[in-house]
Amino acid sequence: MAASSLCLIGCVALWILAGTALAEDLVVAKLDRRVDLTSQVARTLVSFKIENSGSDPATKFLFALSKDQFDHLAFISAASVSVKGKSRTQSAPLTVKEVEKKEDPSSDAVYFEISLEKSLEQGQAATIDVQYALTHTLTPFPREIRQSETQLVLYHDSAYVLSPYLVKFQTTFFKLPGSRVESYTKVEPTKLGDKEIKYGPYENVSPLSQAPVTLQFENNRPFAVVETLEQEIEISHWGNVYVTENYHLKHTGARLKGGFSRLDYQAKGNGVSAFRYLAAILPPRAHSIYYRDEIGNISTSHVRNEPKRTIVEFEPRYPLFGGWQVKFTLGYSVPLQDFVFLAPDGSRYLNFTFGSPLVDVVVEKITTKVVLPEGSRDPSVEAPLALDEQHQEVKHSYLDTVGRKVVVLTKKNVVAEHNVPFQVKYKFNPLAMLAEPLMLIFGFFCFFLACMAYLHFDFPISKSSAAYQARLQQEEVLDLLQRFQKLMKRRLFEAEKLEAALRDLARTGDVAPCKASKKLVDPTLSKEVKAIHEALQATSRSSSVNSKVEALITKEKEKHERLLQKLNLTVDLYERKMSSKEIDSRLVPHEQKYTHLKSEVAELMDSLDD
Repeated sequence: MAASSLCLIGCVALWILAGTALAEDLVVAKLDRRVDLTSQVARTLVSFKIENSGSDPATKFLFALSKDQFDHLAFISAASVSVKGKSRTQSAPLTVKEVEKKEDPSSDAVYFEISLEKSLEQGQAATIDVQYALTHTLTPFPREIRQSETQLVLYHDSAYVLSPYLVKFQTTFFKLPGSRVESYTKVEPTKLGDKEIKYGPYENVSPLSQAPVTLQFENNRPFAVVETLEQEIEISHWGNVYVTENYHLKHTGARLKGGFSRLDYQAKGNGVSAFRYLAAILPPRAHSIYYRDEIGNISTSHVRNEPKRTIVEFEPRYPLFGGWQVKFTLGYSVPLQDFVFLAPDGSRYLNFTFGSPLVDVVVEKITTKVVLPEGSRDPSVEAPLALDEQHQEVKHSYLDTVGRKVVVLTKKNVVAEHNVPFQVKYKFNPLAMLAEPLMLIFGFFCFFLACMAYLHFDFPISKSSAAYQARLQQEEVLDLLQRFQKLMKRRLFEAEKLEAALRDLARTGDVAPCKASKKLVDPTLSKEVKAIHEALQATSRSSSVNSKVEALITKEKEKHERLLQKLNLTVDLYERKMSSKEIDSRLVPHEQKYTHLKSEVAELMDSLDD
């Protein structure tokens, strides 16, 4: 048994050593590199034609990047290419993984191991395409420009492709956004064409050789970088998937030097490196689209529906120049049946596109949250790209009981190549959809039941309690006072009529109407006042107002009697045909006393309101 194990271990070791040796025996017969520098992302396609010069079959191929390029690497992929005549097609994707090459640890290279589609025998050749994207490698130079100036950028690379193999023949093409090139490094043979710089061909380039080059050229494409993107995808089994995206976007191009002139921007069309609008490519049946910033909703947007996509163009409140930034929210809804499907095992899964729908942006950090319906179980994620972080949390929303499970996906340095579909699989019982409607029904039922109970039941704790009895006595005192005040107002109204009769007597000298006015006095009024006074005295809590009521009754009675005396005296004087001067002199004491009593009664009436 031990001998068999040692034999197996030895075979595996020999297989590993053989694989390593085979990798060193590969030769790059032809290499063609094309670098696209027309946007803020440097996208490179390298086509290798490799040959096996060794005696053993090769199954792996090493691809190298400089450490500086690796620090800016956002995406890398490889594919096997089928060549027939002048036509070439990528036949199958190949596995790419980073490896550590221990033979030369001091080398300025980071290696990726690419598994070949099939083993390469001695003398055989294969063609491989490697694509990768680098971010933040185009540096604005100068770093600050005026509004009327164009943007120039620097790009550093090598005329030779960094490779651990001998390259027999290689050529590099740098594609530029325009024909203006300020400067470029020449490594002969070098050719400057229309919107393109060609380096090579170079023959028999040794392994790990480099020839640094620097290009300075005009690039006015907006350098739109999303510093943070928080994307929430909420699944509702009632018919829609709701998507909300919160952006913090910054223009990382050359910073604006000097002030901004909107007049020059609109009239002269300068500020070419700034961007006025953004474009987003949404799913084909997206609806309920909205766009707002920190101030509020923005209506400067245009939606164009196409069979396979929905294009939204929207404008920020102001054009963005280098160094400027803006925060905004983009939201929309899509039909549930277009993105949530039923798996054969009875579970459900969301199929959605990862990344940002904005065109030509770099996302430094994206956090995608998939909010599952309440009652979902066992969520899992299938994504064809490497994620930096993945975890789950719980979100509580309206009418939730236990909360909703949320799958959180995080990735940094995201470009358009990462916009690939991913799946979130979960189990869900359709009966859980009834939880929220039943909760609403139960809530309304409890509300109406409480209203009925409030209308039909008496809620005081006890009618015999001291607090309840005190409240009843207080209400009784207030009622008696209100009735008493009404009687006093009736007495005042009678006094006003008697005073009016006296004024008419002084004006006309006719005593008959004045005598008749005494019949206006209600004889029952005093009895009613007395009854209320006795009721107040019988109430235990009315002692504080009894003194005021008694004083008011006394003064009102005295005032009323004084008024009647004045009335009788005036009639008598007029019947005796006395002069007006004599009548006035006889009435002065009565008038003064009556006026004083009238003032005291008014003050006592006001004190009752306190």
